[in-house]
Amino acid sequence: MREHEQEFAQKGAALAAIGLADLRYARLFRAETEINFPLLVDVQRQAYRAAGLGSASLLHVFRKDNVAARKRARTAGHRQRRVGKNPFQLGGSFVFAPGNVDCYVHVSRTFADNAPISALLSALP
Repeated sequence: MREHEQEFAQKGAALAAIGLADLRYARLFRAETEINFPLLVDVQRQAYRAAGLGSASLLHVFRKDNVAARKRARTAGHRQRRVGKNPFQLGGSFVFAPGNVDCYVHVSRTFADNAPISALLSALP
């Protein structure tokens, strides 16, 4: 998301991320990833449960799509960061508009299942 922050800003959108760890871990993550947008902390996973986000299992690590995604990430120069409080928690991507309008919802089914940036940008009102 960091690489596309300007594209979102040009469309009048603001980015935010929610993590599971404590403030110390969030500070380390922010420093390592150099993100500038808000990084919120959800130690009790309340937002994750409210959004209906699931968890993976150890078997997900060995799925072909996840192995391929790790290879693409390494080739692009990305590396695995520290493992957080719940490394099996799956994520999601959301676009919200004023007035509690859900413009886009993507619930990840695997570690490699991320919403395409183009879909997120297209969902902006």
